Amino acid sequence: MAEDYLKKLVKDGVISKDQLNEAEELSSSLGTTTDDALVRLGYVSAGELGQLQASQYGYEFVDLEAMEIPQSVIALIPESVARENIVIPVTLVDERLRVAMSNALDLDVIDKLRFMVNREIDPVVAPKEAIQTAINRFYGGSETESVDSMLMEFTETAIDFTETESPQTKAQEAEESAPVVRLINLIISEAVNMRASDIHVEPFEDRIRVRYRIDGVLVERDSPPRRLLAALTSRIKIMAKMDIAEKRRPQDGRIKTRANGKDFDLRVSILPTNHGQAVVMRILDRENIKVGIRNLGFGEENYRRFQTIIRRPNGIFLVTGPTGSGKTTTLYSALGELNRPDRKIITAEDPVEYMLPGINQVQVRHDIGLDFSRIIRAMLRQAPNVILVGEIRDTETAEMAIQASLTGHLVFSTLHTNDAPSSITRLIDMGVEPFLVASSVMAIMAQRLVRVSCAKCKEEYTPDASEIEHFEITAEQMADAKFFRGKGCNHCQHTGYRGRVAAFELMIMNSTLREMTFKSEPSQNLRRQARLFGMKTLVEDALGKALQGKTTLLEVYKLDKGGH
Repeated sequence: MAEDYLKKLVKDGVISKDQLNEAEELSSSLGTTTDDALVRLGYVSAGELGQLQASQYGYEFVDLEAMEIPQSVIALIPESVARENIVIPVTLVDERLRVAMSNALDLDVIDKLRFMVNREIDPVVAPKEAIQTAINRFYGGSETESVDSMLMEFTETAIDFTETESPQTKAQEAEESAPVVRLINLIISEAVNMRASDIHVEPFEDRIRVRYRIDGVLVERDSPPRRLLAALTSRIKIMAKMDIAEKRRPQDGRIKTRANGKDFDLRVSILPTNHGQAVVMRILDRENIKVGIRNLGFGEENYRRFQTIIRRPNGIFLVTGPTGSGKTTTLYSALGELNRPDRKIITAEDPVEYMLPGINQVQVRHDIGLDFSRIIRAMLRQAPNVILVGEIRDTETAEMAIQASLTGHLVFSTLHTNDAPSSITRLIDMGVEPFLVASSVMAIMAQRLVRVSCAKCKEEYTPDASEIEHFEITAEQMADAKFFRGKGCNHCQHTGYRGRVAAFELMIMNSTLREMTFKSEPSQNLRRQARLFGMKTLVEDALGKALQGKTTLLEVYKLDKGGH
Protein backbone atom coordinates (compact mmCIF):
# COMPACT_ATOMS: atom_id res chain seq x y z
CA MET A 1 0.00 0.00 0.00
CA ALA A 2 2.83 2.36 0.99
CA GLU A 3 4.59 1.42 -2.26
CA ASP A 4 1.51 2.53 -4.25
CA TYR A 5 1.69 5.86 -2.47
CA LEU A 6 5.38 6.34 -3.38
CA LYS A 7 4.72 5.28 -7.02
CA LYS A 8 1.98 7.91 -7.10
CA LEU A 9 4.60 10.55 -6.07
CA VAL A 10 6.71 9.54 -9.10
CA LYS A 11 3.68 9.36 -11.41
CA ASP A 12 2.51 12.85 -10.36
CA GLY A 13 6.00 14.22 -11.09
CA VAL A 14 6.62 15.24 -7.46
CA ILE A 15 9.85 13.21 -7.47
CA SER A 16 11.78 11.30 -10.18
CA LYS A 17 12.36 7.54 -10.28
CA ASP A 18 16.10 8.10 -9.59
CA GLN A 19 15.29 10.24 -6.55
CA LEU A 20 13.02 7.50 -5.19
CA ASN A 21 15.76 4.87 -5.72
CA GLU A 22 18.29 7.11 -3.95
CA ALA A 23 15.87 7.58 -1.03
CA GLU A 24 15.28 3.80 -0.79
CA GLU A 25 19.05 3.14 -0.67
CA LEU A 26 19.53 5.82 2.02
CA SER A 27 16.60 4.51 4.07
CA SER A 28 17.99 0.95 4.11
CA SER A 29 21.47 2.17 5.17
CA LEU A 30 20.07 4.47 7.90
CA GLY A 31 17.30 2.13 9.02
CA THR A 32 14.58 4.76 8.45
CA THR A 33 11.51 4.85 6.20
CA THR A 34 11.70 5.93 2.55
CA ASP A 35 9.47 8.92 3.45
CA ASP A 36 12.05 10.10 6.00
CA ALA A 37 14.87 9.67 3.51
CA LEU A 38 13.00 11.74 0.88
CA VAL A 39 12.56 14.58 3.40
CA ARG A 40 16.20 14.31 4.55
CA LEU A 41 17.43 14.51 0.94
CA GLY A 42 15.26 17.60 0.44
CA TYR A 43 13.27 16.21 -2.50
CA VAL A 44 9.96 16.83 -0.75
CA SER A 45 8.96 18.67 2.44
CA ALA A 46 7.41 16.84 5.41
CA GLY A 47 4.27 18.98 5.03
CA GLU A 48 3.85 18.14 1.33
CA LEU A 49 4.45 14.47 2.05
CA GLY A 50 1.81 14.48 4.80
CA GLN A 51 -0.77 16.21 2.61
CA LEU A 52 -0.12 13.85 -0.32
CA GLN A 53 -0.37 10.82 1.93
CA ALA A 54 -3.60 12.12 3.50
CA SER A 55 -5.27 12.84 0.15
CA GLN A 56 -4.10 9.52 -1.33
CA TYR A 57 -5.77 7.46 1.40
CA GLY A 58 -8.63 9.77 2.30
CA TYR A 59 -7.35 10.96 5.69
CA GLU A 60 -7.57 14.50 7.03
CA PHE A 61 -4.32 16.53 7.18
CA VAL A 62 -4.00 18.73 10.32
CA ASP A 63 -1.85 21.77 11.12
CA LEU A 64 -0.72 21.06 14.71
CA GLU A 65 1.07 24.40 15.07
CA ALA A 66 -2.19 26.32 14.97
CA MET A 67 -3.96 23.91 17.36
CA GLU A 68 -4.60 24.25 21.08
CA ILE A 69 -5.17 20.72 22.43
CA PRO A 70 -7.05 20.47 25.76
CA GLN A 71 -5.04 18.96 28.63
CA SER A 72 -7.85 16.45 29.27
CA VAL A 73 -7.29 15.03 25.75
CA ILE A 74 -3.47 15.03 26.11
CA ALA A 75 -3.82 13.05 29.37
CA LEU A 76 -5.48 10.14 27.49
CA ILE A 77 -2.16 9.01 25.99
CA PRO A 78 0.94 8.84 28.27
CA GLU A 79 3.94 10.90 27.20
CA SER A 80 6.17 7.81 26.85
CA VAL A 81 3.69 6.20 24.40
CA ALA A 82 3.27 9.43 22.42
CA ARG A 83 7.06 9.85 22.04
CA GLU A 84 7.77 6.20 21.29
CA ASN A 85 5.17 5.97 18.50
CA ILE A 86 5.31 9.66 17.42
CA VAL A 87 1.58 10.24 17.85
CA ILE A 88 -0.44 12.89 19.67
CA PRO A 89 -4.16 12.93 20.61
CA VAL A 90 -5.97 15.88 19.00
CA THR A 91 -9.68 15.84 19.92
CA LEU A 92 -12.23 13.58 21.57
CA VAL A 93 -15.66 13.57 19.89
CA ASP A 94 -18.44 11.14 20.89
CA GLU A 95 -15.92 8.83 22.59
CA ARG A 96 -13.87 8.64 19.37
CA LEU A 97 -10.28 9.87 19.75
CA ARG A 98 -8.64 11.62 16.79
CA VAL A 99 -4.90 10.96 16.84
CA ALA A 100 -2.32 12.73 14.67
CA MET A 101 0.18 10.28 13.11
CA SER A 102 2.88 10.65 10.47
CA ASN A 103 1.88 7.27 9.03
CA ALA A 104 -1.88 6.76 9.24
CA LEU A 105 -1.47 3.25 7.76
CA ASP A 106 0.36 1.88 10.81
CA LEU A 107 -2.40 -0.46 11.98
CA ASP A 108 -0.30 -1.93 14.82
CA VAL A 109 -0.01 1.48 16.49
CA ILE A 110 -3.73 2.18 15.96
CA ASP A 111 -4.63 -1.19 17.57
CA LYS A 112 -2.26 -0.53 20.49
CA LEU A 113 -3.83 2.90 21.09
CA ARG A 114 -7.37 1.52 20.79
CA PHE A 115 -6.57 -1.09 23.44
CA MET A 116 -4.84 1.46 25.70
CA VAL A 117 -7.50 4.21 25.73
CA ASN A 118 -10.46 1.83 25.25
CA ARG A 119 -11.93 4.08 22.52
CA GLU A 120 -12.21 4.05 18.75
CA ILE A 121 -9.19 5.74 17.09
CA ASP A 122 -9.60 8.04 14.06
CA PRO A 123 -6.14 8.69 12.57
CA VAL A 124 -5.35 12.10 11.03
CA VAL A 125 -2.07 12.96 9.30
CA ALA A 126 0.64 15.45 10.33
CA PRO A 127 4.41 15.62 9.58
CA LYS A 128 6.66 13.74 12.04
CA GLU A 129 8.55 16.94 13.05
CA ALA A 130 5.26 18.75 13.71
CA ILE A 131 4.09 15.89 15.96
CA GLN A 132 7.39 15.90 17.91
CA THR A 133 7.19 19.68 18.35
CA ALA A 134 3.58 19.35 19.56
CA ILE A 135 4.59 16.59 22.03
CA ASN A 136 7.31 18.89 23.44
CA ARG A 137 4.82 21.76 23.62
CA PHE A 138 1.93 19.93 25.27
CA TYR A 139 3.81 17.40 27.40
CA GLY A 140 6.44 19.93 28.47
CA GLY A 141 9.73 18.16 27.54
CA SER A 142 12.09 19.02 24.70
CA GLU A 143 14.10 15.87 24.14
CA THR A 144 13.29 13.22 21.59
CA GLU A 145 12.81 11.01 24.59
CA SER A 146 11.83 12.03 28.09
CA VAL A 147 12.66 11.08 31.64
CA ASP A 148 9.19 9.56 31.72
CA SER A 149 9.90 7.18 28.80
CA MET A 150 13.42 6.44 30.10
CA LEU A 151 12.01 5.34 33.46
CA MET A 152 9.46 3.15 31.70
CA GLU A 153 12.36 1.54 29.85
CA PHE A 154 14.13 0.88 33.17
CA THR A 155 10.98 -0.54 34.76
CA GLU A 156 10.33 -2.87 31.83
CA THR A 157 13.93 -4.08 31.47
CA ALA A 158 15.24 -5.32 34.80
CA ILE A 159 18.83 -4.12 34.38
CA ASP A 160 20.77 -5.20 37.47
CA PHE A 161 22.38 -2.19 39.09
CA THR A 162 23.05 -3.82 42.47
CA GLU A 163 26.05 -2.46 44.33
CA THR A 164 29.32 -4.34 43.93
CA GLU A 165 32.12 -4.30 46.46
CA SER A 166 34.81 -2.76 44.27
CA PRO A 167 34.35 1.01 43.83
CA GLN A 168 36.44 0.81 40.65
CA THR A 169 34.03 -1.71 39.10
CA LYS A 170 31.10 0.49 40.09
CA ALA A 171 32.73 3.53 38.49
CA GLN A 172 33.25 1.65 35.25
CA GLU A 173 29.72 0.24 35.43
CA ALA A 174 28.22 3.72 35.85
CA GLU A 175 30.40 5.08 33.06
CA GLU A 176 29.52 2.29 30.66
CA SER A 177 25.82 1.79 31.43
CA ALA A 178 24.58 4.15 28.73
CA PRO A 179 20.96 4.19 30.00
CA VAL A 180 22.06 5.79 33.31
CA VAL A 181 24.23 8.34 31.51
CA ARG A 182 21.26 9.15 29.28
CA LEU A 183 18.86 9.37 32.22
CA ILE A 184 21.08 11.87 34.11
CA ASN A 185 21.48 13.99 30.96
CA LEU A 186 17.71 13.94 30.43
CA ILE A 187 16.99 14.90 34.04
CA ILE A 188 19.35 17.88 33.72
CA SER A 189 17.96 19.04 30.36
CA GLU A 190 14.35 18.57 31.53
CA ALA A 191 15.08 20.64 34.66
CA VAL A 192 16.65 23.37 32.49
CA ASN A 193 13.61 23.37 30.18
CA MET A 194 11.28 23.72 33.15
CA ARG A 195 13.36 26.68 34.44
CA ALA A 196 14.31 24.82 37.64
CA SER A 197 16.90 26.29 39.99
CA ASP A 198 17.71 22.99 41.75
CA ILE A 199 17.44 19.25 41.15
CA HIS A 200 16.91 17.09 44.26
CA VAL A 201 17.58 13.33 44.09
CA GLU A 202 16.54 11.79 47.41
CA PRO A 203 16.72 8.07 48.34
CA PHE A 204 13.98 6.47 50.42
CA GLU A 205 13.40 2.89 51.52
CA ASP A 206 11.45 1.82 48.44
CA ARG A 207 12.09 4.51 45.81
CA ILE A 208 14.21 7.44 44.66
CA ARG A 209 12.41 10.78 44.66
CA VAL A 210 13.38 13.34 41.99
CA ARG A 211 12.17 16.91 42.51
CA TYR A 212 12.82 20.21 40.71
CA ARG A 213 12.57 23.60 42.40
CA ILE A 214 10.69 25.87 39.98
CA ASP A 215 10.06 29.50 40.99
CA GLY A 216 10.90 28.54 44.58
CA VAL A 217 8.41 25.64 44.76
CA LEU A 218 9.43 21.97 44.67
CA VAL A 219 7.72 19.89 41.97
CA GLU A 220 7.94 16.10 42.11
CA ARG A 221 8.83 14.16 38.95
CA ASP A 222 8.65 10.42 38.25
CA SER A 223 10.55 8.16 40.65
CA PRO A 224 13.37 6.00 39.24
CA PRO A 225 13.49 2.42 40.63
CA ARG A 226 15.42 2.11 43.92
CA ARG A 227 17.96 -0.28 42.35
CA LEU A 228 19.32 2.60 40.20
CA LEU A 229 20.55 4.57 43.23
CA ALA A 230 24.18 3.34 43.17
CA ALA A 231 24.47 3.88 39.41
CA LEU A 232 22.87 7.37 39.54
CA THR A 233 25.05 8.66 42.40
CA SER A 234 28.20 7.14 40.85
CA ARG A 235 27.45 8.82 37.53
CA ILE A 236 26.85 12.22 39.18
CA LYS A 237 30.07 11.84 41.21
CA ILE A 238 32.07 11.01 38.06
CA MET A 239 30.65 14.12 36.33
CA ALA A 240 31.43 16.29 39.39
CA LYS A 241 34.94 14.78 39.82
CA MET A 242 34.17 13.52 43.33
CA ASP A 243 35.48 10.51 45.27
CA ILE A 244 33.23 7.59 44.29
CA ALA A 245 34.43 5.36 47.13
CA GLU A 246 33.53 7.92 49.83
CA LYS A 247 29.95 7.33 50.95
CA ARG A 248 30.04 8.38 54.60
CA ARG A 249 31.03 12.05 54.33
CA PRO A 250 29.27 14.99 52.63
CA GLN A 251 30.94 16.07 49.39
CA ASP A 252 30.78 19.12 47.12
CA GLY A 253 31.62 19.35 43.45
CA ARG A 254 30.88 21.11 40.21
CA ILE A 255 29.64 19.94 36.81
CA LYS A 256 30.05 21.87 33.58
CA THR A 257 27.38 20.80 31.10
CA ARG A 258 25.57 21.88 27.98
CA ALA A 259 21.78 21.77 27.60
CA ASN A 260 19.65 23.23 24.78
CA GLY A 261 22.70 24.86 23.20
CA LYS A 262 23.66 26.77 26.38
CA ASP A 263 26.45 26.20 28.89
CA PHE A 264 25.43 25.58 32.49
CA ASP A 265 27.36 25.08 35.70
CA LEU A 266 25.86 22.76 38.30
CA ARG A 267 26.94 23.01 41.92
CA VAL A 268 26.62 19.51 43.37
CA SER A 269 26.18 18.66 47.04
CA ILE A 270 26.06 15.06 48.31
CA LEU A 271 24.80 14.23 51.81
CA PRO A 272 24.77 10.70 53.27
CA THR A 273 21.32 9.84 54.71
CA ASN A 274 20.13 6.64 56.37
CA HIS A 275 18.72 5.39 53.01
CA GLY A 276 21.72 6.31 50.86
CA GLN A 277 23.32 9.44 49.41
CA ALA A 278 21.03 12.41 48.71
CA VAL A 279 22.10 14.70 45.86
CA VAL A 280 21.21 18.34 45.23
CA MET A 281 22.35 20.03 42.02
CA ARG A 282 22.02 23.83 41.91
CA ILE A 283 21.69 25.00 38.30
CA LEU A 284 23.75 28.14 37.75
CA ASP A 285 22.61 29.93 34.61
CA ARG A 286 24.92 32.78 33.65
CA GLU A 287 22.01 34.56 31.97
CA ASN A 288 20.29 34.92 35.37
CA ILE A 289 22.89 37.29 36.74
CA LYS A 290 22.91 39.55 33.70
CA VAL A 291 19.81 41.18 35.12
CA GLY A 292 20.11 44.94 34.96
CA ILE A 293 19.40 46.76 38.23
CA ARG A 294 16.31 48.18 36.53
CA ASN A 295 14.83 44.68 36.15
CA LEU A 296 15.36 43.44 39.71
CA GLY A 297 11.93 44.67 40.79
CA PHE A 298 12.67 48.04 42.42
CA GLY A 299 9.97 50.64 42.81
CA GLU A 300 10.93 54.15 41.64
CA GLU A 301 11.89 55.40 45.12
CA ASN A 302 13.99 52.34 46.07
CA TYR A 303 15.70 52.33 42.65
CA ARG A 304 16.87 55.91 43.13
CA ARG A 305 18.11 55.19 46.66
CA PHE A 306 19.91 52.00 45.58
CA GLN A 307 21.74 53.84 42.78
CA THR A 308 22.90 56.48 45.28
CA ILE A 309 24.18 53.86 47.77
CA ILE A 310 26.29 51.85 45.33
CA ARG A 311 28.00 55.01 44.14
CA ARG A 312 29.21 55.99 47.61
CA PRO A 313 33.04 55.92 47.92
CA ASN A 314 33.15 53.87 51.13
CA GLY A 315 31.03 52.09 53.75
CA ILE A 316 29.30 48.71 54.07
CA PHE A 317 26.17 47.76 52.15
CA LEU A 318 24.53 44.58 53.47
CA VAL A 319 21.96 42.45 51.61
CA THR A 320 20.06 40.03 53.83
CA GLY A 321 17.56 37.22 53.39
CA PRO A 322 17.31 33.41 53.49
CA THR A 323 19.02 31.06 51.03
CA GLY A 324 17.60 31.40 47.52
CA SER A 325 16.18 34.91 47.99
CA GLY A 326 18.26 36.39 45.16
CA LYS A 327 20.97 38.12 47.24
CA THR A 328 23.77 37.00 44.89
CA THR A 329 21.88 38.24 41.81
CA THR A 330 21.31 41.66 43.42
CA LEU A 331 24.97 42.06 44.44
CA TYR A 332 26.29 40.86 41.07
CA SER A 333 23.96 43.32 39.31
CA ALA A 334 25.43 46.10 41.47
CA LEU A 335 28.98 44.95 40.68
CA GLY A 336 28.09 44.78 36.98
CA GLU A 337 26.97 48.41 37.14
CA LEU A 338 30.21 49.45 38.90
CA ASN A 339 32.49 47.30 36.72
CA ARG A 340 34.31 50.02 34.77
CA PRO A 341 37.99 50.21 33.67
CA ASP A 342 38.67 52.91 36.32
CA ARG A 343 37.59 50.69 39.27
CA LYS A 344 39.25 47.61 40.74
CA ILE A 345 36.80 45.08 42.16
CA ILE A 346 37.81 42.00 44.21
CA THR A 347 35.44 39.37 45.60
CA ALA A 348 35.88 36.66 48.26
CA GLU A 349 33.28 33.93 47.73
CA ASP A 350 32.47 30.46 49.06
CA PRO A 351 32.15 29.09 46.44
CA VAL A 352 32.59 31.29 43.34
CA GLU A 353 29.24 30.62 41.64
CA TYR A 354 29.40 32.79 38.51
CA MET A 355 32.49 33.95 36.63
CA LEU A 356 32.34 37.71 36.10
CA PRO A 357 34.61 39.20 33.38
CA GLY A 358 36.77 42.10 34.57
CA ILE A 359 36.42 41.22 38.28
CA ASN A 360 39.06 39.49 40.45
CA GLN A 361 37.28 36.58 42.19
CA VAL A 362 38.85 34.59 45.03
CA GLN A 363 37.56 31.21 46.19
CA VAL A 364 37.51 30.43 49.93
CA ARG A 365 39.48 27.24 50.70
CA HIS A 366 39.13 26.09 54.28
CA ASP A 367 41.43 23.08 53.71
CA ILE A 368 44.46 25.38 53.39
CA GLY A 369 43.25 28.01 55.88
CA LEU A 370 42.18 30.48 53.17
CA ASP A 371 39.02 31.85 54.81
CA PHE A 372 37.15 35.15 54.38
CA SER A 373 39.16 37.15 56.92
CA ARG A 374 42.50 36.04 55.46
CA ILE A 375 41.38 36.87 51.91
CA ILE A 376 40.15 40.35 53.00
CA ARG A 377 43.51 41.04 54.69
CA ALA A 378 45.36 40.06 51.49
CA MET A 379 42.99 41.82 49.08
CA LEU A 380 43.45 45.18 50.85
CA ARG A 381 47.10 45.09 49.73
CA GLN A 382 45.82 44.88 46.14
CA ALA A 383 44.38 48.42 46.43
CA PRO A 384 40.77 47.69 45.36
CA ASN A 385 37.97 50.29 45.14
CA VAL A 386 35.14 47.80 45.70
CA ILE A 387 35.14 44.58 47.76
CA LEU A 388 32.48 41.85 47.85
CA VAL A 389 32.59 39.49 50.84
CA GLY A 390 30.37 36.48 50.05
CA GLU A 391 28.91 36.21 53.56
CA ILE A 392 29.60 37.55 57.05
CA ARG A 393 29.56 34.39 59.19
CA ASP A 394 31.70 35.27 62.20
CA THR A 395 33.10 38.14 64.25
CA GLU A 396 36.51 38.10 62.57
CA THR A 397 35.04 38.41 59.05
CA ALA A 398 32.63 41.15 60.22
CA GLU A 399 35.44 43.15 61.84
CA MET A 400 37.73 42.77 58.81
CA ALA A 401 34.92 43.99 56.48
CA ILE A 402 34.25 46.95 58.80
CA GLN A 403 37.96 47.88 58.92
CA ALA A 404 38.06 47.75 55.10
CA SER A 405 35.05 50.10 54.87
CA LEU A 406 36.58 52.53 57.39
CA THR A 407 39.81 52.72 55.36
CA GLY A 408 38.06 54.03 52.26
CA HIS A 409 36.64 50.95 50.51
CA LEU A 410 33.11 50.23 49.36
CA VAL A 411 32.19 46.82 50.83
CA PHE A 412 29.25 44.64 49.76
CA SER A 413 28.27 41.58 51.77
CA THR A 414 25.37 39.30 52.76
CA LEU A 415 23.96 38.25 56.11
CA HIS A 416 21.27 35.73 57.05
CA THR A 417 18.55 37.67 58.87
CA ASN A 418 14.78 38.03 58.40
CA ASP A 419 14.62 41.79 57.86
CA ALA A 420 16.85 44.85 57.53
CA PRO A 421 16.77 46.27 61.11
CA SER A 422 17.60 42.91 62.75
CA SER A 423 20.93 42.85 60.82
CA ILE A 424 22.21 45.62 63.11
CA THR A 425 21.42 43.61 66.27
CA ARG A 426 22.84 40.45 64.61
CA LEU A 427 26.23 42.14 64.05
CA ILE A 428 26.27 43.40 67.65
CA ASP A 429 25.31 39.91 68.91
CA MET A 430 28.25 38.52 66.92
CA GLY A 431 30.53 40.60 69.10
CA VAL A 432 31.19 43.61 66.85
CA GLU A 433 31.42 46.86 68.84
CA PRO A 434 28.23 48.98 68.41
CA PHE A 435 30.26 52.11 67.54
CA LEU A 436 31.98 50.23 64.67
CA VAL A 437 28.60 49.09 63.29
CA ALA A 438 27.17 52.62 63.62
CA SER A 439 30.08 54.26 61.82
CA SER A 440 30.55 51.77 58.96
CA VAL A 441 27.13 50.45 57.83
CA MET A 442 25.53 52.84 55.34
CA ALA A 443 22.52 50.77 54.26
CA ILE A 444 20.91 47.35 54.70
CA MET A 445 18.52 45.75 52.23
CA ALA A 446 16.38 42.72 53.01
CA GLN A 447 14.82 40.89 50.07
CA ARG A 448 12.52 37.98 49.20
CA LEU A 449 11.30 36.59 45.91
CA VAL A 450 7.59 36.55 45.02
CA ARG A 451 6.14 34.66 42.05
CA VAL A 452 4.84 36.63 39.07
CA SER A 453 1.40 35.89 37.61
CA CYS A 454 1.69 34.08 34.26
CA ALA A 455 1.43 36.59 31.40
CA LYS A 456 -0.27 34.05 29.09
CA CYS A 457 -3.19 33.00 31.30
CA LYS A 458 -3.65 35.77 33.88
CA GLU A 459 -7.12 37.23 34.31
CA GLU A 460 -8.44 40.11 36.39
CA TYR A 461 -10.27 39.25 39.61
CA THR A 462 -11.66 40.99 42.71
CA PRO A 463 -10.14 39.85 46.02
CA ASP A 464 -12.31 38.80 48.99
CA ALA A 465 -13.29 41.40 51.57
CA SER A 466 -11.28 39.39 54.18
CA GLU A 467 -8.10 39.73 52.08
CA ILE A 468 -8.63 43.48 51.68
CA GLU A 469 -9.19 43.78 55.43
CA HIS A 470 -6.14 41.62 56.29
CA PHE A 471 -3.77 43.82 54.28
CA GLU A 472 -5.60 47.03 55.31
CA ILE A 473 -5.98 48.12 51.69
CA THR A 474 -7.60 51.57 51.60
CA ALA A 475 -10.47 52.57 49.30
CA GLU A 476 -8.07 54.94 47.54
CA GLN A 477 -5.62 52.06 46.83
CA MET A 478 -8.52 49.87 45.65
CA ALA A 479 -9.61 52.54 43.15
CA ASP A 480 -6.21 52.45 41.38
CA ALA A 481 -5.54 48.72 41.85
CA LYS A 482 -5.71 45.98 39.24
CA PHE A 483 -5.62 42.43 40.64
CA PHE A 484 -4.58 39.55 38.35
CA ARG A 485 -4.10 35.83 38.87
CA GLY A 486 -3.17 33.02 36.48
CA LYS A 487 -5.71 30.34 35.51
CA GLY A 488 -2.95 27.85 34.73
CA CYS A 489 -1.72 26.86 31.24
CA ASN A 490 1.08 24.90 29.52
CA HIS A 491 3.29 28.01 29.59
CA CYS A 492 3.35 28.04 33.43
CA GLN A 493 2.99 24.26 34.03
CA HIS A 494 -0.57 24.93 35.27
CA THR A 495 0.60 26.83 38.37
CA GLY A 496 -0.67 30.28 37.34
CA TYR A 497 2.82 31.72 37.95
CA ARG A 498 5.88 32.08 35.74
CA GLY A 499 9.08 33.74 36.95
CA ARG A 500 9.80 35.68 40.12
CA VAL A 501 10.49 39.25 41.11
CA ALA A 502 12.13 40.59 44.26
CA ALA A 503 10.42 42.50 47.07
CA PHE A 504 12.77 44.84 48.96
CA GLU A 505 13.08 46.50 52.36
CA LEU A 506 15.77 49.17 52.08
CA MET A 507 16.94 50.78 55.32
CA ILE A 508 19.34 53.69 54.86
CA MET A 509 21.26 54.73 57.97
CA ASN A 510 20.93 58.30 59.22
CA SER A 511 22.09 60.16 62.35
CA THR A 512 19.10 58.99 64.45
CA LEU A 513 19.54 55.32 63.48
CA ARG A 514 23.31 55.55 64.08
CA GLU A 515 22.65 56.96 67.55
CA MET A 516 20.22 54.09 68.29
CA THR A 517 22.77 51.52 66.98
CA PHE A 518 25.45 53.06 69.20
CA LYS A 519 23.11 52.53 72.19
CA SER A 520 22.40 48.90 71.06
CA GLU A 521 18.65 49.50 70.94
CA PRO A 522 16.44 46.49 69.98
CA SER A 523 15.54 45.88 66.33
CA GLN A 524 11.82 46.74 66.74
CA ASN A 525 12.84 50.29 67.81
CA LEU A 526 15.14 50.59 64.79
CA ARG A 527 12.33 49.30 62.54
CA ARG A 528 9.83 51.84 63.91
CA GLN A 529 12.31 54.68 63.42
CA ALA A 530 13.28 53.56 59.89
CA ARG A 531 9.60 53.46 58.88
CA LEU A 532 9.18 57.03 60.11
CA PHE A 533 11.99 57.94 57.70
CA GLY A 534 10.13 56.33 54.79
CA MET A 535 11.34 52.70 54.78
CA LYS A 536 8.83 50.38 53.10
CA THR A 537 8.68 46.91 54.67
CA LEU A 538 8.95 43.72 52.60
CA VAL A 539 5.18 43.15 52.88
CA GLU A 540 4.37 46.75 51.85
CA ASP A 541 6.68 46.48 48.82
CA ALA A 542 5.17 43.12 47.77
CA LEU A 543 1.65 44.48 48.32
CA GLY A 544 2.49 47.35 45.95
CA LYS A 545 3.39 44.73 43.30
CA ALA A 546 0.09 42.89 43.94
CA LEU A 547 -1.88 46.16 43.55
CA GLN A 548 -0.20 46.64 40.16
CA GLY A 549 -1.25 43.10 39.14
CA LYS A 550 2.30 41.69 38.97
CA THR A 551 1.74 39.11 41.71
CA THR A 552 -1.16 37.85 43.85
CA LEU A 553 -2.23 38.60 47.41
CA LEU A 554 -1.59 34.93 48.25
CA GLU A 555 2.13 35.44 47.54
CA VAL A 556 2.12 38.56 49.74
CA TYR A 557 0.40 36.58 52.50
CA LYS A 558 3.19 33.95 52.44
CA LEU A 559 5.67 36.76 52.92
CA ASP A 560 3.57 38.26 55.70
CA LYS A 561 3.67 35.00 57.66
CA GLY A 562 7.35 34.42 57.02
CA GLY A 563 8.65 37.94 57.34
CA HIS A 564 7.40 38.92 60.82
